[in-house]
Amino acid sequence: MPDGPPTSVRRTTAAKTTITPRQLLPGQRCEVWIASVTGECELVFSTVDVLLEAPNWTLDGAALILNGTGKMWRFDVESRTISQVPLTGIPDLNNDHVLAPDGTGIFLSANDGHIYRAELDGGAAGRITDNDGSFHFLHGVSPDGQELAYVGIEAGNFAQPGKLMTLPANGGAATPLNVDGHCDGPEYSPDGQWLYFNTEAFTSKPGHAQLARLSANGGSGRPAQPERLLTSETVDWFPHLAPDGQLASYIRFRGGTVGHPTDLPVDVVLVSAGDWTTPLHTWHTFGGQGTLNVNSWSPGSERFAYVAYPLH
Repeated sequence: MPDGPPTSVRRTTAAKTTITPRQLLPGQRCEVWIASVTGECELVFSTVDVLLEAPNWTLDGAALILNGTGKMWRFDVESRTISQVPLTGIPDLNNDHVLAPDGTGIFLSANDGHIYRAELDGGAAGRITDNDGSFHFLHGVSPDGQELAYVGIEAGNFAQPGKLMTLPANGGAATPLNVDGHCDGPEYSPDGQWLYFNTEAFTSKPGHAQLARLSANGGSGRPAQPERLLTSETVDWFPHLAPDGQLASYIRFRGGTVGHPTDLPVDVVLVSAGDWTTPLHTWHTFGGQGTLNVNSWSPGSERFAYVAYPLH
């Protein structure tokens, strides 16, 4: 992603930008947590072997899907065990991945800048995006499975602002959305009417991302500017609505943070989707990049997962 690709370290040369998967620091561990809408929070997995990121909850409620070391992993919620999903035909993954509405597939962003589709059981992945000179960072799939929302960065130049884009899920011409300033994390509401995201369009203060939404219907129904969901002194990223549309989660960085970096004190915040200004619960953790990049709600809307990266 812009301002620090989700799972990786970038190396930029005059010829190209390459992205390599993140690794745990010496003395660091990776923790997977499950938070309840009633305020409880449970550590369900801890490892010093692999840096996992960005959980998606499967439609059957049985597992979390995460990325780590460029691969896709499945964490079984009941047995608390993890296994690698065998994928072929795809480069190293980053932490922009979204489950397909059919419950069997997943859309994935890879470190070559392209979006792919694969089955949750593994196998060959198929590329969706064209070689249009851009990096494509996926965040949303429409409820009917027909459209993807992503952030585009022209020519892999991560100094440029991220642009909100949509694309047919089977590939084809991309459509830019009318939002000024750097944007990230576009995700469809459960009813498909809105795209929720974070943007720096509301301020000239560098990096001051705030939460917003924009009509997903296009045409005259789309407002000229995004609708701001709250005004805060913190740097707010990645709004995720629960499947029932009643609650939402997001990650909150301290004011003055630029981008969504790694290894910082952050807050994971739960709010009502009707009132983003009043947190219902807040969980303080150590993380940032990889903690809550994609929608991690359980299918019943009663829990969601996130990842922390504490240092010993």
